[in-house]
This record gives sequence, C-alpha cells and structure tokens, in this order.
Amino acid sequence: MGKELGIESKITTKGQTTIPAEVREYLKIGAGDRLGYEFVDGKVMLVPKNKSALEFAGAFHVPGREAVSIESMNEALDEGIAERFERARDRD
Repeated sequence: MGKELGIESKITTKGQTTIPAEVREYLKIGAGDRLGYEFVDGKVMLVPKNKSALEFAGAFHVPGREAVSIESMNEALDEGIAERFERARDRD
C-alpha cells in the first residue's frame, strides 16, 4: 500500500495539524477544500473532497432532462475522487 515518504506533521493540543505542502500539492487541495478520512487495513487514508455539486450548478443543463439532486451529484463526485485517488495510490 503506497510508499513511506518520511513526511510528518505535529498535532496540537486542539487536535489540529498542518498538512505539509508536498501532501497538499499531491492531493491538489488548498484552503477551504474538504478532506474525507477512510480506515483501510489499519491505516487512515486522506481522501480529497474538493468539489461540491453546487460549483457545477447549471453547467450541464439539458432542456427536458429530469434534474438530479445535489446529494446524488455530491455522492458521485466523492466516489469518482476516491477512485482516482485509489488508482494513483496503487501506481506508487
């Protein structure tokens, strides 16, 4: 499962940490982005949850097509991001 990078961060007394720049760049995340946490084989994976369906509102409108709920779109986006992250992690 991936390789050890030797990148570390410290947890504060409030349970906060700074995500190192190398990790933020690899995950393509920045201020305001969301992260998901998944337990996999005794480890914790960070899963970027970068985009909300609201950011795409109206971008894919097709007259006459039934609307899709925001919840369904967010779920599909989250699954796609997690799958892409898994594929990238498996390559390392």
